[in-house]
Amino acid sequence: MGVIVNKENEKRSELTRRIDADLKAKQMAMADIEGDPDPDFAEDSEYVKDMKKTSRFGWVWIVLIVLATLSIISIVFM
Repeated sequence: MGVIVNKENEKRSELTRRIDADLKAKQMAMADIEGDPDPDFAEDSEYVKDMKKTSRFGWVWIVLIVLATLSIISIVFM
């Protein structure tokens, strides 16, 4: 009985490996057709259609907000 179960598990694992390999090949083929290996559909939505990406100087805004917050705190508590 143990040998029969073991052979069935080997057949299932072989079938699983074949299915995984086939699905991976199809996925890679679809990625080659689309041109993007990892599609991100968030950029295609209506919400972000007219938005621009943050420039490389986006960190300046964070520094300005922190400095403004610190100056307001120092004015209020001093």
